[in-house]
Amino acid sequence: MSGELLTLLMMAFALGMDAFSASLALGMAPIRLKRILFIGILIGVFHVCLPLAGMAAGQMLSNTFGEVARMVGGILLLILGGQMVLSIFRKEEEAVRGVAGFSLFLFALSVSLDSFSVGLTLGIYGARAAVALTCFGAAAAILTWSGLLLGKKAKKFVGSYGEMIGGIVLLTFGVKLLLP
Repeated sequence: MSGELLTLLMMAFALGMDAFSASLALGMAPIRLKRILFIGILIGVFHVCLPLAGMAAGQMLSNTFGEVARMVGGILLLILGGQMVLSIFRKEEEAVRGVAGFSLFLFALSVSLDSFSVGLTLGIYGARAAVALTCFGAAAAILTWSGLLLGKKAKKFVGSYGEMIGGIVLLTFGVKLLLP
């Protein structure tokens, strides 16, 4: 295995860990297996598209964009976490909709924004785009599926408050991203 491939695989794993952690929390919400499959694919696609955009823009953008991406990601996690915590006060069928539509888009975007910053760096250094993007997309999808399925299992142990716990975890990640 070449040094570049090993480096890209380690980067892909590190980037995918955000998706894993957040998916672990999200998996505590009632989610069907078909939805889990879709969420993993969506996050994998985001982990391909955002670094691709970053690589394309890598030579033109400044380092401050990485800070902006971190801030936006934190705000999006706060919104999603808040929705999950509030869903404990709604009917269970409304909570299922919390991982669909615009909320799902926000979730996928928030856990993928850091890959845009990595794409900027890779664009500046001229990394092989096809290899990098394949590693990023595959790792993100696999780690998302793992997190969602593990969260689904963990919900059995934490009961009906699992979604609230998941929301609190996302809120914590959001605050962590916003703090310097």
